[in-house]
Amino acid sequence: MLVILGAAFTSISAQKIVYVDTQVILASLPEYQDAQKEIDLITERWQKQIQDSYDEIDRMYRAYQAEEIILSPDDKKKREEDIIQAEKELKDMQKAKFGHEGELFQKRKELVKPIQDKVYEAISKMAKQRAYDFVLDKSSGISILFANNEFDKTAEVMKSLGIETADD
Repeated sequence: MLVILGAAFTSISAQKIVYVDTQVILASLPEYQDAQKEIDLITERWQKQIQDSYDEIDRMYRAYQAEEIILSPDDKKKREEDIIQAEKELKDMQKAKFGHEGELFQKRKELVKPIQDKVYEAISKMAKQRAYDFVLDKSSGISILFANNEFDKTAEVMKSLGIETADD
């Protein structure tokens, strides 16, 4: 039993584990910053369009309430249908722009994924060259409660991507 436990401990302790902070790396890349600015501008423009549509629906509803007592039953029904249709179109627009597979998701994928791929390729290359068994990402959902800076390879990846670091 002790031999098996000792062998397991030896194989675990022999693994090389390092970490990087991909958020720091990405934030240091000018092309990532440019892509993020473009995404922010698109998001802002679409949010304004949606807010304008909400304001228009609100205006339609208030006008309907103010005139409801003088409208014929057919006119009431028509106005209610117009408001419901406008709300449906707005929800469809929100889903098309900001939904799970919406235009924003596609634009982010188009602009950011090639940059992320470049970073992950640099990480992979470093890991293979240095024979690391695991490379953890400090910025993702992994909880690293303590990390010795000796194992932080963020600066090394940044250098391989041509990014100047504070150490330079």
